[in-house]
Amino acid sequence: MTNEPNGQPAFDLEERTAKFGEEVIYFVRGIEADHISKPLITQLVRAAGSVGANYCEADEASSKKEFRYRISLCKKESRESKHWLRLLVAACPNHREEARQLWSEANELTKVFAAIHRNSEPDESE
Repeated sequence: MTNEPNGQPAFDLEERTAKFGEEVIYFVRGIEADHISKPLITQLVRAAGSVGANYCEADEASSKKEFRYRISLCKKESRESKHWLRLLVAACPNHREEARQLWSEANELTKVFAAIHRNSEPDESE
């Protein structure tokens, strides 16, 4: 990560969301897939991966309306990731501590995207 002129690390949301998706993949690789955990794992990987994919789409949006829509999807998918992590821990309680770290990151991402969405009011013409 590069530094800003003030010496602070640059905030790279694209990298952060990609890292979140990767960390979820590494996490679920350590979970034995059975008839209960397999669908939860699938849903978690989809939601976590969608956070970064939708952020990339938001970054390339052709209008403010599209940007807000994509950011709202990022918020939705990060919130959904928290849900699937919670259910996965219910199914596989021995993975609670690893899941807690991922849940915290999903929670932070949800807050970030909520703030972006709140602060990007739509134009009157859109």
